Amino acid sequence: MTLSRPLPSGDEGVQVRLLLDLEPVVEENLNRHLKVTKDWMPHDYIPWSQGKDFAFLGGEDWRPEDSALDPVAKTAMIVNLLTEDNLPSYHRIIHQQFGQDGAWGNWVGRWTAEEGRHGIALRDYLVVTRGVDPVQLEDLRMAHMTAGYDREQQSMLHTVVYVSFQELATRVSHRNTGSSAGCPVAEQLLARIAADENLHMIFYRNLVQAAFDHAPDDTMVAIRDEVVDFAMPGQGMPDFMRNSVIMAKAGIYDLRLHHDAVIMPVLKYWKVFDRTDFGPVGERAREELSVFLAELDQQASRFVERRDRARARAAADGG
Repeated sequence: MTLSRPLPSGDEGVQVRLLLDLEPVVEENLNRHLKVTKDWMPHDYIPWSQGKDFAFLGGEDWRPEDSALDPVAKTAMIVNLLTEDNLPSYHRIIHQQFGQDGAWGNWVGRWTAEEGRHGIALRDYLVVTRGVDPVQLEDLRMAHMTAGYDREQQSMLHTVVYVSFQELATRVSHRNTGSSAGCPVAEQLLARIAADENLHMIFYRNLVQAAFDHAPDDTMVAIRDEVVDFAMPGQGMPDFMRNSVIMAKAGIYDLRLHHDAVIMPVLKYWKVFDRTDFGPVGERAREELSVFLAELDQQASRFVERRDRARARAAADGG
């Protein structure tokens, strides 16, 4: 599929104008966010009574039999935690795009502080319950954070569109990981984290909705670009593709969920296919998006069919 990549008016001046035009919307949504969000304490969600010393302090080091987690949930929780670990890189990106002044800067700080809880709580849970090998986990953290995370140079608008989808994708992944963990404490913790991610998605989603009023063609092009090129921020971590396949086969996060539970609900909220205010560039971007979504839907259906056949064979074999 060939896309018309250039933004219709994507010069730096347009982005500066949008930053200024959207600041009242940022302030309004920040105030709304602060009213509806519920502060929570990471330590409240950790079963500290299950903890014991490791060999360095005279206890015993981790053994595979220590983990009570479902193996797939274990993989998913490591992926989710390593994704959260790269918060410094994410902060750098949105700080560069949104700035540190006014409502934009206040949001960047608040969002970063809230996201910081997620990594703290997930790591404490996994280490205290001995859910995973803490040495391997630390080695993976060091490798992933050393590599960091970056996106190709994109406009501020592209970034806001991307995180609208990414926050919802992360919510789905956390929630389904918790449901598959086989541990009520883990499920409760991941549901709490997922609730944060949903509120973050709403914040960014509302900004994109407002951006349509100021620059409909630019916004439509950014949506097309980010849907077509979407990649989870953990893509660069060790074994990400293999672990993603494991999670997809388990139904934690797969193409069907990506299409039905992430992309389409947000596009529906923005009324992307009902708008009548696009120029030629926006119309072309919408048409290209429509073609891509049809292809994605077909890919998702084929994946689900293959997965169902594989599960049926495994059940027939007694596996």
